[in-house]
Amino acid sequence: MPAIVILGAQWGDEGKGKATDLLAQQQGDDSIDFVVRTSGGHNAGHTIVVNGEKFATHLLPSGILTPGATSVIGNGVVVSPEALFRELDELVARGVEIGPDQLVVSANAHVIASYHSTIDKVTERFLGKNQIGTTGRGIGPAYADKINRVGVRIADLFDEGILRQKVDAALDQRNHLLAKVYNRRAIEVDAVVEELLAYVDRLRPMVRDTSLLLNTALDEGKTVLFEGAQATMLDVDHGTYPFVTSSNPVAGGVCVGAGIGPTRIDRVIGVIKAYTTRVGSGPFPTELFDADGEELQRIGGEVGVSTGRTRRCGWYDAVVARYATRVNGLTDYFLTKLDVLDSWDRIPVCVAYEIDGVRHDEMPMTQTEFHHAKPVYEFFDGWKTDISGCRSFEDLPENAQIYVQALEQMSGTRIWGVGVGPGREQTIVVHDD
Repeated sequence: MPAIVILGAQWGDEGKGKATDLLAQQQGDDSIDFVVRTSGGHNAGHTIVVNGEKFATHLLPSGILTPGATSVIGNGVVVSPEALFRELDELVARGVEIGPDQLVVSANAHVIASYHSTIDKVTERFLGKNQIGTTGRGIGPAYADKINRVGVRIADLFDEGILRQKVDAALDQRNHLLAKVYNRRAIEVDAVVEELLAYVDRLRPMVRDTSLLLNTALDEGKTVLFEGAQATMLDVDHGTYPFVTSSNPVAGGVCVGAGIGPTRIDRVIGVIKAYTTRVGSGPFPTELFDADGEELQRIGGEVGVSTGRTRRCGWYDAVVARYATRVNGLTDYFLTKLDVLDSWDRIPVCVAYEIDGVRHDEMPMTQTEFHHAKPVYEFFDGWKTDISGCRSFEDLPENAQIYVQALEQMSGTRIWGVGVGPGREQTIVVHDD
């Protein structure tokens, strides 16, 4: 299976980095040739535990920790050079060896400059109570410039004349907005150009035609993992708009963000928690505001990797899972953090929504309906024992097995694996074919 997609099936923070890392381990470190990011920016975050040591990646693919694999930042990603090199330097400082050919960046990826972050922050403050809940890191404004055709791409950094022309065009619009709407000082073109040119020498050896690179690799039968950032319910088209990210983290976005055709993909794995979390604003039908929600947050360590924000917590939502299965064409689920539920006597699962007295078994069509959705729960007996040491499905307590099997039946595709802790070894393979 040379082309595998791993993506989030909820609102993010499901454990995609661990799933990517563990799939690489299952295949054998040497069998994963490329790990590719295809959307988002350094607003994403993956936590990976290797030999008891915790690592966090943001802009970098989590495959940067997989020996022998080449990490690729695809054309669909928006890249902050400052964030990229800061993250690389932090890993090297912790003893991670990163070879000269271990990281490749698409020449067509768009650049996040400092003015994007400035616009992001002032716009969010201006929205007041209608804030989207962005990270303030410039991702949305960079994508807006891309769509408005005034964006700067990585390749532009290597031609100072083109770079200056594009920055001038972008700031011609942005400075009017800053001065006349937000009462802020205009940003100088020279300062931005100088800032970006400072990264050229270090960046140049990394930049490639990544579409050609990846298609050639697939032609040669090499294994490529396409690693999702954010998640299905944050997709700009298919998520809980407008409380979404600015890109397409669904499976279809992988093709656009990497420059490969849909017929190249062999397997699509959705990563989903045994409960649900969300960071930022927006509707969340199973959200808990009681002691159960506090316990999920505490036991699960639910704090955003990239933002440091506490995650909102709720029970597993099978309606969301079925929706994610459908819009992504999922072949498998990887269920994470089952061990977080070890202490509950009864575990609710949302099987449908009630909206104005009407039951909905599938995702409501409108934003208004979803905002008013109330969860319809089915309850499962808990297992009340520590499962972090289980290494096979048969090792799990009977009630834990029943819970996993029920989620599989409700969610529209098989559960390939289950996570029972943060470590590499704390994974159960349910279906090994």
